[in-house]
Amino acid sequence: MAAPTAGMGPDRPPWTVASAKAHLSELIERALSEGPQTITRRGRPVVVVVATPDWERRNRHTGSLADFFARSPLAGSGLVIERIQAAPRDFEL
Repeated sequence: MAAPTAGMGPDRPPWTVASAKAHLSELIERALSEGPQTITRRGRPVVVVVATPDWERRNRHTGSLADFFARSPLAGSGLVIERIQAAPRDFEL
């Protein structure tokens, strides 16, 4: 049985769960060479297979939270956010 043309994008329709299971090695190779591969269940996209280097690049965090805010487009804009000074409300646990 020939492997289906599948993946992501208009020229690569998504893989079905059955075709992904039957052609797992090819699915992995295509994720490495062509980019993310979509797997559908009952016609709906449910999973995307992504090569590890792509995943790590997308999820790499650089710097601290303070660095993130310092690089914000609002840094140095003069935006002032006032904090409400009222006491916290009472509640029961």
